[in-house]
Amino acid sequence: MKFKINDLIDLFIESLASERGYSDNTCRAYRRDIREFAEYIAGSGAVAGSETEDDCFPIDAVNVLIIRGYLGFLYKKNKKSTMARKLSALRTFFRYLLKRGIITDNPADSVLTPKQEQNIPSYLPIDEMFRLLDVVRTDTLAGLRDRAMFETIYSCGIRVSELAGMNKADVDFVNSCIRVLGKGNKERIVPIGRKALEAVKAYLERLAAQNGIARNKDGPLFLNLRNGRLTARSIARLLDKLVQECGLLTPVSPHVLRHTFATHLLDAGADLRVVQELLGHKSLSTTQRYTHVSMNRLMETYDKSHPRK
Repeated sequence: MKFKINDLIDLFIESLASERGYSDNTCRAYRRDIREFAEYIAGSGAVAGSETEDDCFPIDAVNVLIIRGYLGFLYKKNKKSTMARKLSALRTFFRYLLKRGIITDNPADSVLTPKQEQNIPSYLPIDEMFRLLDVVRTDTLAGLRDRAMFETIYSCGIRVSELAGMNKADVDFVNSCIRVLGKGNKERIVPIGRKALEAVKAYLERLAAQNGIARNKDGPLFLNLRNGRLTARSIARLLDKLVQECGLLTPVSPHVLRHTFATHLLDAGADLRVVQELLGHKSLSTTQRYTHVSMNRLMETYDKSHPRK
């Protein structure tokens, strides 16, 4: 039976949002990946009838060989991690179609995921991290805001999307913690350090004095010049500007600050599962990547402890 692939994609994305609670950004990523596969089908003619203008073709005609051919097509211009993500999106999409009885088996399940490169996360040494934070000028409202934002990421290890989504009510000054809405709308409570809390407090006090936005009135925590919520992209641009002012040679993104948080905790002896909870990782294996950058501490412990080194 022929279906309009766009209609199937729309139903699939709707299910991700309504049944799984996926964020808009995640849904857009899934839609983009599935649409790219559909465009490959149409462009390659891998499925008979896929060249029709009404975007209809027998979805159950997609098989393992076609998906392998698609991965081969991706190999020319994509990293293995990108290929793995797109294959995972296809698996989820076909699993949805299988569950709805539209197809009888999932052709993506039989395709092996490309072996991943073991990339070590980038991070900043402690002195460079402190230098980056200390270079922020705090004589303006924007400077106080930027200092509060980047102190918060480093103090809590949250994602830039989580930072952008924070409201004033999410900061608990009494118990020194923040409420974070993570992937899949999963909520977690994360401790926040004294330096970050002081920076947030100073920003909110200046915001109230300069713009008349009271601290006790809930709303977006970090605001742009028009008093609207700062986006993740804007936060990344502000960090780029700060890195240039600081003169750091290492490329630094908000995610590097998150990596730095995790690495410094592990270097100081924090338990891996505690760091997993703080980062909001679903799988411990995701957090284990950071143990590679803490090898110096592991070797020092080994040299001190092993009786026959």
